[in-house]
Amino acid sequence: MNNSEKPQVLLYQEIGQLFYAIAAADKVVRKAEYEALRNLVKLEWSSMNDYVDEFGVNAVYQMEIVFDWFDYEQLDANDCFKSFAQYYKDHKNVFSENQKQLLWKTANAIAGSFAGKNKSELILLAKLHLLLQKEN
Repeated sequence: MNNSEKPQVLLYQEIGQLFYAIAAADKVVRKAEYEALRNLVKLEWSSMNDYVDEFGVNAVYQMEIVFDWFDYEQLDANDCFKSFAQYYKDHKNVFSENQKQLLWKTANAIAGSFAGKNKSELILLAKLHLLLQKEN
């Protein structure tokens, strides 16, 4: 993989980390949350990107891979959110308005997929909303 390919893969890995953080905010990742992610990756995210990695797979599927791996490792949701937030602040220019809208839509779908949004998820959604709205 050359250097021009790495940013695309890293972008979707970081987004996967965000979605894991939303799902794991209450310390439990449920099947419905994973399914919400899979459905939106397939139906909406995959059409936003045509970059294919060295294995011939659309890079957006890195979101699912990271989400699944972090769930397996049971990483801390707040740490994952902070990591994504830092990546976002450092690379704001790579996020289009459409991507930001889809980030918000997907995060909300994950949070609401199992018995509505709980307090932990609402807190992270509020932080995400603020992050996406900041101009600087």
